[in-house]
Amino acid sequence: MTAISAKPRQHAPMKPGRVIGRTILYLVLILLTVFTLIPFFWMLSASLKLDREVFSFPMRWIPETFHWENYSLIWTKVPMLTYFKNTAIIAIAVTFIQTLTSSFAAYAFAKLNFRGRNFLFLAYIGTIAVPWQAYMLPQFVLMRSMGLYDRLLAMIVLQSFSAFGVFLMRQFYQGIPTDLCEAARIDGLSEYGIWLRIMLPLSKAAIATLVIFTFIGTWNDYMGPMIYLTRDVNKTIQVGLRRFIQENSSDYHLIMAASVTSLVPVTIVFLALQRYFIEGIATSGLKG
Repeated sequence: MTAISAKPRQHAPMKPGRVIGRTILYLVLILLTVFTLIPFFWMLSASLKLDREVFSFPMRWIPETFHWENYSLIWTKVPMLTYFKNTAIIAIAVTFIQTLTSSFAAYAFAKLNFRGRNFLFLAYIGTIAVPWQAYMLPQFVLMRSMGLYDRLLAMIVLQSFSAFGVFLMRQFYQGIPTDLCEAARIDGLSEYGIWLRIMLPLSKAAIATLVIFTFIGTWNDYMGPMIYLTRDVNKTIQVGLRRFIQENSSDYHLIMAASVTSLVPVTIVFLALQRYFIEGIATSGLKG
């Protein structure tokens, strides 16, 4: 018998006009990316200079001498470690609880049939359109009446539920075949078991996306801690940076060093989960 060798599939060459258009598109995207990153490069460069070198002309992007001591000085100016600890407690707790509550509610809205499900979902999602300033005062009165004012628990309670998180997870859950849930019910698995053993393992991309959004949003929150946390021992990193700037308004190199340091945790979280990020957005946010 003669062996039949499969010839490699040859792709038709791209048209010159399409090549030029794609090249121009890539160049524009590269320029926009560089333009977006310039402030971050400048901030990193300034954090490694002396104060008199920050605004020197002509500007040097790479310092002649790297002053790493700037990153040790910022911890002695204000209690930065306390700010970092408070922010980490709030961000981790809110991210965990919000992911849990959002996935629970999303499973009910996507896979359970009950009366008024669609109306309740639309009413809950509609709260996204309500500006925070509209319910800020009643929320503040409620927290104070519950004895949570000036406590980290107040920030955790206020951000433990998210309509956006429910929407994101529900859109992903709708893409999972309902037959899997029906088969699991026939096998005697409870709704909690279906959520734990089927839905969660299949929704890593959506969970990673929600974790990124929640952690970064909570870490960068300024107005909430500014309103509810008054004692210095309870302040978060964003409020602490404001105090740092007020007390060291002329030390721009230290301000930039503190700003760079505050970005490290969110950068680590994003880089650790970024491979799921695009998939989560594509499969969750764009479905009807």
